[in-house]
Amino acid sequence: MQRNISVFGGDPGRVTVAGVSAGAGSVAALLTMKSARGLFRRAIAHSVPGLHSTPALARQVTATFADRLGAAAPTAKALRDIDPWHLAAELTSFNAGLHAHRESWGRLTETGTALCPVVDGEVLPETPWLALTGARASGTELLVGHTRDEFRYFSVMSGRYGTFTEEDAHAALELLAPQPDGARAYRAAFPQAGPEELVETVYSDALFRMPSQKLAEANAAAGGTSYLFELCWAAPALGGILGACHSLDVPLAFGTLDSPVGTQFIGEEPTPEAVALSRELQEAWVRFVTTGDAGWSAHRPGGHLTRVLDAESKTLPYPEQTSRQIWEGHFPAPFDLS
Repeated sequence: MQRNISVFGGDPGRVTVAGVSAGAGSVAALLTMKSARGLFRRAIAHSVPGLHSTPALARQVTATFADRLGAAAPTAKALRDIDPWHLAAELTSFNAGLHAHRESWGRLTETGTALCPVVDGEVLPETPWLALTGARASGTELLVGHTRDEFRYFSVMSGRYGTFTEEDAHAALELLAPQPDGARAYRAAFPQAGPEELVETVYSDALFRMPSQKLAEANAAAGGTSYLFELCWAAPALGGILGACHSLDVPLAFGTLDSPVGTQFIGEEPTPEAVALSRELQEAWVRFVTTGDAGWSAHRPGGHLTRVLDAESKTLPYPEQTSRQIWEGHFPAPFDLS
């Protein structure tokens, strides 16, 4: 990045790295990696996933996938000659069948993806949250956020929206809620919630919302400045069923409202609300990249101020306080063999 940025007029001393979803997980990892220190000054992370794996689990998953492909060995060398389209198709099918491995792969099978960063003790010595709160990594200028209804996209696109049962809720709470009493805490905090709401809440929290919020807190604790947002504006496409779902922030941040992804969420004709919200998020990015200030109050321990992006955006205390309290003292832990 520093070698190339000068070519298009950038300052090597003011590099900003940015990512969404899996890309946000990569950005979070970079915050803690010794090999990345000094290579960037600021970071933007949308919907940070709380997904990491132990080496033991990663080896077993890789071996199983390589065997599925008929590869000679579970190595990069053995896999590199496989057609990329075939590899992608097989991975999609593999991810869809993760529940078949629940007995041995445990929590990983609830995530919908078999691939995530491996905490190997060397390249990635520990998870970002532990490294930052333990003062083993320095804080930086960070713009981080998530959507309100993170899991809705996955439930709608998989055809599961509206079909979740009490058995589904029980499995999600037991595997994804913080241990040892997270399942009980969720049911106590949301006493009127049915299976659908419980599944959506715990998935949204465990996979994206709590990892994002906790990264903001951990970065601030490590001496950095964190600006947190939650996107609450509901996507108008498909009759509004998607809510403020995962990836809705992508066309808003990049101003690509008329792209295939944008129209999937927003419809063929962007509403004035969508245009205004897109402009607000773009301006926040530009302001942050330029000055290190996103334009609202920083998120600090005890204050938890958050920019709530909506038709009328406001800076408020963190909206998901109930979930934050359930996760108090708990950090996303690497998935391991059961």
